[in-house]
Amino acid sequence: MGGSTGVLLDGRYRLLEQIGRGARGTVHRARDESLGRDVAIKLIPTRASPDDLRHDQDEVKVLARLNHHNLVMLFDAGADLLDTQEPRIFLVMELVHGPDLRDRLSRGPLPPLDVGRLGSDVAEALDYVHDHGVIHCDVKPANIMMFDDHHDTGKVRAKLTDFGIAVISKAQLASDGGFVGTAAYVSPEQARGETLRPASDIYSLGLVLLECLTGVVSYPGESLPSALARLLRPPHIPEGIDMQWRQLLTAMTATDPAARPSAHDVAAALHEITVSEEETVLPHDEAARMEAVHRYRILDTPSDGAFDRITALAARLFAVPVAIVSVVDHDRIWFKSHHGFEVDHIDRDPGLCASAILQDQPWIIADAAADPRTLSNPLVAGDFGLRFYAGIPLRTRDGYNLGTLCILDQKPRTLSDQDVRTLEDLAAIVMHDLEQRLESRRSAMPSTDNDQNRRAIVPERSSYGAL
Repeated sequence: MGGSTGVLLDGRYRLLEQIGRGARGTVHRARDESLGRDVAIKLIPTRASPDDLRHDQDEVKVLARLNHHNLVMLFDAGADLLDTQEPRIFLVMELVHGPDLRDRLSRGPLPPLDVGRLGSDVAEALDYVHDHGVIHCDVKPANIMMFDDHHDTGKVRAKLTDFGIAVISKAQLASDGGFVGTAAYVSPEQARGETLRPASDIYSLGLVLLECLTGVVSYPGESLPSALARLLRPPHIPEGIDMQWRQLLTAMTATDPAARPSAHDVAAALHEITVSEEETVLPHDEAARMEAVHRYRILDTPSDGAFDRITALAARLFAVPVAIVSVVDHDRIWFKSHHGFEVDHIDRDPGLCASAILQDQPWIIADAAADPRTLSNPLVAGDFGLRFYAGIPLRTRDGYNLGTLCILDQKPRTLSDQDVRTLEDLAAIVMHDLEQRLESRRSAMPSTDNDQNRRAIVPERSSYGAL
């Protein structure tokens, strides 16, 4: 059918401008004239006859009854038979504003914690639709919308969208003799044009999650060679990926559909991985550590010549462009001093200092782009291009890591044992200064309060030794 703008579908939906195009159809902004709201409508050409479309229209409507918090809502579905020579299926969806996973992956891989969260969301959505007899058939980054959690902007959430080529389990709505789906993400049975089962979506999700962790499409290239490649070899899962991830992704991308886990089992496994990742991100004594952070009253204080001299000295000694004195707050990493770095804070995730404070010793990444602990970090994979990080925890007398003294570079490098000791000495100077300031404030307090606070002080024990 020619230009669709202005066409009225089902006596209700007025098509407006085209806002997207895929291999199987176009997406338009439209006006629901019955309810007075804007919606998104996907138009899918089909070779089915008008009679077949009328017969299957009740099954198409099943898609519109799907309702789950991890699905972009479908309001309605039907068949456009105005042009009997070019019949079309149409799907009416909520109009969503925001990035999709494809946009995010253009900047590089995601942290494993984010991959676990969004993967769990998509797996839960697939579990729901599979229970309702629907196979999505086109699980790919472009069909996964990303959102911040309304209650925690640091948590990435996902919704699955675009059931443009979904099929009802009882019958396939459209077939042109080849495979349906997007070549880079189809399952082996899709590539062979076989009857599909829910396990096909699991395979596709496995490829998506693998790409999220590595930043690499497993089967790139033109459609036919890409689709056939998975019949010849399994996807490459790097050795550096955590064993939990390797086991799950290997199962999800098994060539035999019967060997793959269900969507329910995938969601449960990803939840366990996410919990495990969250436990490694926060210190076990985080509440007490944050009390220590506030005790030193350093957050959001003006720049300080004493700390600025230390970061400038560190940059000169190690010939690095960036040196920072950081304090890890509950949702950000704040920089008390930042030589060679313009901003004064970043989000706690993905800051590497948040990982450094989990350590009892120096945390050194010689080549962040090759280290499994950091290769997916946005600071490494993104525009900043971080390649080297060395951080010394700033440990209080009572054993809490406030932040770090760290040095950064955009090229790989190593530190000798003597270099590490020098960086530790500089960190000890920073911590000694902070302890002296705390003591000065306590000394200026009224005697009663001062005695109570002194009794609360744990005897000095520093991992860096006396200055």
